[in-house]
Amino acid sequence: MNLPANQLIEIYRKMVTIRLFEEKIIDLYARGLVPGLAHLYVGEEAIAVGVCANLREEDYITSTHRGHGHVIAKGAELKYMMAELFGKKTGYCKGKGGSMHIADVAIGILGANGIAGGGIPIAVGAALSAKIRKTDQVTACFFGDGSSNNGTFHEGLNFAAVHRLPLVFVCENNGYGISVSQKQHQTIQDISIRAAAYNMPGITVDGNDVLAVYEASGKAIQRARAGEGPTLVECKTYRWRGHHEGDPNQGKRYRTMEEIQEWVKKCPIRRFEDKLVSKKTLNKLKAKKIWEEVEKEIDGAVEFANQSPFPEPQDIYEDVYA
Repeated sequence: MNLPANQLIEIYRKMVTIRLFEEKIIDLYARGLVPGLAHLYVGEEAIAVGVCANLREEDYITSTHRGHGHVIAKGAELKYMMAELFGKKTGYCKGKGGSMHIADVAIGILGANGIAGGGIPIAVGAALSAKIRKTDQVTACFFGDGSSNNGTFHEGLNFAAVHRLPLVFVCENNGYGISVSQKQHQTIQDISIRAAAYNMPGITVDGNDVLAVYEASGKAIQRARAGEGPTLVECKTYRWRGHHEGDPNQGKRYRTMEEIQEWVKKCPIRRFEDKLVSKKTLNKLKAKKIWEEVEKEIDGAVEFANQSPFPEPQDIYEDVYA
């Protein structure tokens, strides 16, 4: 794949941004500065970035409870994200949504979603809207392996296939639905084979290889934009942290530390960095500078969130829709 050097560097920077943002949340959450729950994307960065690198600003995404990576990859402002996590009025949802409900319709982010599989019907509706309005917008729908057992998954794939909607279903298979391994909740190994039931293409890729994700999702997005209908792309990956911050010992109750460390060795960022360095697109000094620049940007976002006001009590009645 011959992508321009500047695009490869931007892909790398986005992955680093997600990693450092999430690592900052680990610290802030432990110090009690982030209320509610936080489900972190550490270890899965290649999927969000690989998919969203193919999308235009006017294209849509629907996200999940583990959505920080998706919205960063789609172009969300870090300071408004951080303010939302702090419950501040300057956040994307004015402090009312928190970690699991970040949205910015202006750049196609239709919202993270605390309901497993809850983004699938929204994605189908967005894709149907694009088809009715005769635009060439595409929707990318992110969800996990556990959600692929829900009725919304089967109904969504069926409807999208019947109506040939411009939609890419992106299954982030990190091997666990909360604490239940895929082996315990499914008799199949590759979720992508379920696409056959709806007569759409299904493909499984290495979700820790950002270029493999970019290539597979790019073909699916191009197909959707051309009016050829939906595709199911399954990305095999792993979350390094527990299901949520506060999950004891990073989920040691239901998985081994040896398993976690094996996946840490497959770090998607380090793999991509090594590839870029070997091709002389990047060097260690430039990589270090990128990490430092991103860290500074995230520190600025934290400062913005800290200085922002909390909503007033009467604000609870504003922006409420039924």
